Amino acid sequence: MQLLIGTNNKGKHIEISEVLGELDLELLSPADLQIEIDPEETGSTYAENALLKARHFFEHGGSVPTIADDSGIVVEALQGELGIHTRRWGAGADATDQEWIEHFLERMESEENRKAKFVCNLAYIDEEAKEHIFEGVCEGILTPALEADYLPGLPISACFKPESFDVVYSAMTMNQKNQISHRGRAVNIFKQFLQ
Repeated sequence: MQLLIGTNNKGKHIEISEVLGELDLELLSPADLQIEIDPEETGSTYAENALLKARHFFEHGGSVPTIADDSGIVVEALQGELGIHTRRWGAGADATDQEWIEHFLERMESEENRKAKFVCNLAYIDEEAKEHIFEGVCEGILTPALEADYLPGLPISACFKPESFDVVYSAMTMNQKNQISHRGRAVNIFKQFLQ
């Protein structure tokens, strides 16, 4: 079966492909199907945005079964500031990873409460155009500085330490991270659904 991973974020594509790699799937990217138009994220929840993205790529990809995620970080000290707007927050959607994370770390400097949680909603549109949603959540704390390199498009993974772990997301092996991360959890639930 062909499955379109509806994202232009290289880091997300790598993580999702790793989880689904052992299934009998032909994993496609938007570039494989010459989809050049980005979806608009106008929803008010992770689920709405995930579905908007999945529908966009499903329609532009010739109705190939499609998954797309919407994820973000909820920071206790910055109530209402990030969440579904995470990548568009602060330095803005057009900021490089480095510009974005520098702005974020600077904003967090004066905050004593470092608690945060990542949320991911994964939308799946099957060959019959039925829609499904899977959710993954991971709680943890933010470190004052980056503690590892990160995949393109995933800068916060270098300063987010999951609960009960002493390393940040991006210092883990891909397999470790995919077992406990918000996206890993959502994709693993989807994987079980397919099996």
